[in-house]
Amino acid sequence: MMDPRKSYPSDVCDEEWALVAPYLSLLPEESGQRTHRLREVFNGLRYSVRSGAAWRLMPNDLPPWAVVYQQAGRWLRAGCFEALAEDMRTLLRLAEGRTAQPTAAIIDSRTLRSTPESGARAGYDGAKRKKGFKLHLAVDTLGLFLAMHVTPANADDRAEVGRRAKAIQAATDEKVELAFVDQGYTGEKAAKAAKEHGIQLQVIKLDEAKRGFILLPRRWVVERSFAWATRFRRLVKDYKRCAQTLADLHLVAFVCLRAAKAIQLAPSS
Repeated sequence: MMDPRKSYPSDVCDEEWALVAPYLSLLPEESGQRTHRLREVFNGLRYSVRSGAAWRLMPNDLPPWAVVYQQAGRWLRAGCFEALAEDMRTLLRLAEGRTAQPTAAIIDSRTLRSTPESGARAGYDGAKRKKGFKLHLAVDTLGLFLAMHVTPANADDRAEVGRRAKAIQAATDEKVELAFVDQGYTGEKAAKAAKEHGIQLQVIKLDEAKRGFILLPRRWVVERSFAWATRFRRLVKDYKRCAQTLADLHLVAFVCLRAAKAIQLAPSS
């Protein structure tokens, strides 16, 4: 038997693995087709997203990069991480004394710079002075993931409200009634698009008389989620040829972050 490898900081702990393993076991554990342990494959995915290493730079003591890449694709296509995010959102909300489904959401976008791999589909964000892509994110008032999609950076935030509102309602069984947004979402176009899906937009404005950093009500929650994502070096820029892959890796990161929080609640739940 091979000696256990030295662990990486990105490795999943026993408690987290016990939480996520049922969602990732697409085949029975005794299945003969499996050559590498699922836990090690998941560790390989976490290593790549956390460290920013390209697939082909996977360390030799983890499963081969092609195995991790292909299995990650199977998990994502099967909706494993979406199911994990949804169930952990319910768990964490109930632990906080909230209803299982939120009635309010927070919407914002973040612009990521492009790279040579993704530059062909990039756009230019004049406000941020960046060429790249916008990650359009919706979270609940606790910062838990609701919906996300990626567009070129020149996409108008207002034009994406309808798409995000539809995804929010699909994720929450039509429970969301209110969405907090910044001043980039003002105007009748955005309000009408949200209202078509039963959501009212509330714009949180910055007091013009104030200067410096201001912690805006509600708005800081989604900004915190974006800050959490930057801990994963693969998500600092868009290194992928496919826009959906960028969104998928963000989902993996949010699941990893919330799994750590969920296991803290296990002894008292």
